[in-house]
Amino acid sequence: MPGTEILIFAGTDGDSPFLQWLDKQPPKTQDKCIVFIERLEEYGHELRRPQADYLKDGIYELRISRQGVNYRILYFFYNKQAVISHGFVKQVRKVPEREIKIAVENKTKYFANPEKHTYKEE
Repeated sequence: MPGTEILIFAGTDGDSPFLQWLDKQPPKTQDKCIVFIERLEEYGHELRRPQADYLKDGIYELRISRQGVNYRILYFFYNKQAVISHGFVKQVRKVPEREIKIAVENKTKYFANPEKHTYKEE
């Protein structure tokens, strides 16, 4: 099975909310997040709980836990690609609606103009 291409959402300024968040996490948490992203790349739509789960409105989550802290990376699919929207630390039982709303808004922007909203390393 071919892998799923991983893309990272970029705002209108070209910056990535996900990469900005990831840079603020402890190094071992960053490493674990990257491992989960690699699993998403390998399994794509087939990745399931406990590593990933479908939330709603086309939004999925990578479910990372480290030292009792729950980290979440929200993403969506565009064609055969997975687009990473953003990450956050989950502090309540359910994923907050505001986080899903951000991902849905990013998805809408991305679908309207994928070229403009794909992060490009400089």
